[in-house]
Amino acid sequence: MLNAFLWGLLATSSLVLGGIIASRINLSRRALGIIMAFGAGTLISAVSYELVFEAVQLARGTGFPALGLFAGAFTYYLCEWIIEKVGGRHHKVAGASKNASLVIPMILAIILDGIPESIVIGLGISEGGAVSLAMLAAVFVSNLPEAIAGTTGMKAGGWKSRNIILLWLSIAVICAFASLAGYSLFANASAEWLSFIQAFAAGAILIVLTNSMIPESYEHAKKFAGIFTVLGFSFSILIIIMERVR
Repeated sequence: MLNAFLWGLLATSSLVLGGIIASRINLSRRALGIIMAFGAGTLISAVSYELVFEAVQLARGTGFPALGLFAGAFTYYLCEWIIEKVGGRHHKVAGASKNASLVIPMILAIILDGIPESIVIGLGISEGGAVSLAMLAAVFVSNLPEAIAGTTGMKAGGWKSRNIILLWLSIAVICAFASLAGYSLFANASAEWLSFIQAFAAGAILIVLTNSMIPESYEHAKKFAGIFTVLGFSFSILIIIMERVR
């Protein structure tokens, strides 16, 4: 159980790292877009091969993977719609949180993004006894631009660096508990329900990619976004291949 918590904390520690980087360095929007594109590429690979493919293998012919995929997508869509209504529509855009009223919706949105990813990390440990390095890398990299963008906005709104770092640390701990939940709550679940949970997380992550990460990475990095998305995808595939041949 402790391993699940610590691996989850490691995956989301990039929120703290992103906060530290943005507190000390003023990154350009192009740099932020490049990081976001790379993170999107790693997530696309992880969703395809670590979540959906394995979900289909676990419950082939049952319909559970398809049901989980659409359930995750619609659940995330509904939650994101609610957050938008309270002002969190552009929570990933650099400088979006300059208005103090946007901070809470931004925090809620980032936690919402992190929970399905973190649950999958814990679930993977409960299934195979070891963390998926590809999923770990994908979550770590994809969290960086969120933290950098959020920190940029909070700095513009007058937040002290210490308070920003403490905030990111708190969110990382919450997500680490989600990894622990993924490990402990679903350890004895049937193959069908494990398949459903993995596909559910995949559906939620695909909505994040389509609605936020990919459009915003192109907005900031333009044509570099495509190149770095492919690089991120290739990086994650390489990790998966290395895991499979161990």
